[in-house]
Amino acid sequence: MSDTPDSKPMGAGRQLLFLREEELRLAQDLLFFGYRDFTAGPDALLAEINMGRAHHRVLHFVGRRPGITVGELLSILGITKQSLGRVLTPLIEDGYVVQAHGRNDRRQRLLSLTPKGQELERKLFERQREWVMRAYREAGPVAVEGFRRVMRGLMGAEARAQLDRAEPAQGTGLPIGPSRSVA
Repeated sequence: MSDTPDSKPMGAGRQLLFLREEELRLAQDLLFFGYRDFTAGPDALLAEINMGRAHHRVLHFVGRRPGITVGELLSILGITKQSLGRVLTPLIEDGYVVQAHGRNDRRQRLLSLTPKGQELERKLFERQREWVMRAYREAGPVAVEGFRRVMRGLMGAEARAQLDRAEPAQGTGLPIGPSRSVA
């Protein structure tokens, strides 16, 4: 193997003037395979209770933002009311999510997890936490920051704005919600 820049693994600080198609396709492969393996554990747990990834997304965002309005959730998920209804209705009926009327506007529906919903969301999180912790530890802090920048770069302006609104003032990049140590 030659010692040219193209034959070495790319270092975290390597400056690229351009990205070749093959490098972009590799990024796409990494996203596809990473997402597949990242979601496998929760998918298996959800399948046992006849749920899927859409349920996981609702549990995640309702858990991260207790009291979130249905409108805010629709905006975050980028889905229709009908699609959310198909996912939210069984979550409410099965006792994972509770909805309440808004204090100032009774037409508002505020969503929160029940203790049963918190337990399920926690189990789903724990299935993925180990994957993220391992990957972050292997990559190191510079790569973690690079990953965050790349992921933000993949988001559209609206998604970045939603994430920014959810981030605490100290700028840790962690959306609001119950604080839990992962160390």
